[in-house]
Amino acid sequence: MTDGGAAVRLLLADDHPVVRAGLRAVLETEPDVTVVAEAATAERAVELAAAGGVDVVLMDLQFGAGMHGSEATAAITARPGAPRVLVLTTYDTDADILAAVEAGAAGYLLKDAPPEELAAAVRTAAAGRSALAPAVAHRLMDRMRTPADALTKRELEVLQLVAEGLSNQQISKRLFLSQATVKSHLVHVYAKLGVDSRTAALAAARERRLIRR
Repeated sequence: MTDGGAAVRLLLADDHPVVRAGLRAVLETEPDVTVVAEAATAERAVELAAAGGVDVVLMDLQFGAGMHGSEATAAITARPGAPRVLVLTTYDTDADILAAVEAGAAGYLLKDAPPEELAAAVRTAAAGRSALAPAVAHRLMDRMRTPADALTKRELEVLQLVAEGLSNQQISKRLFLSQATVKSHLVHVYAKLGVDSRTAALAAARERRLIRR
């Protein structure tokens, strides 16, 4: 429950109606959780969160061609008195986790989480505390233990775009960087992964779950 003892008011943001219906069915069995709104796009989630009356936003990361969940998270949490954002996704890569955490997410869960874990995370987020899935917390701890070997958020962004087939020139335009900076990031990526080509870097990054397959 929120500090006032009222039920946690929840906004479900996911582009799949079946997923939203499933989440509503699971969470509304909880006596202290109320689903007050749903959004099929990240843009709509930002609008509804800004309108007030929401304590926690349960946010997917991928919304088709529209705004990304991490972008929506950043837009929501930037406002004073904003609701807490709890990411619920199928992606457990470093690139996705870091983007969400940096955007201000209060927690990060995977969609295979059991219902009781999901409900507990909603309550934890509503109470102002961090709610990370154990596997996600483990990955973040690993990064902290070996910071010299860990790819930075920007390096992961560049590598993810390489994986999507973008050239250095296209990446520079997408991220508003010079081509020289993009090349520099890739040089650092190669060194950290112990590889010497784009193909090898992608293979190594996917194997380590740094980027999406």
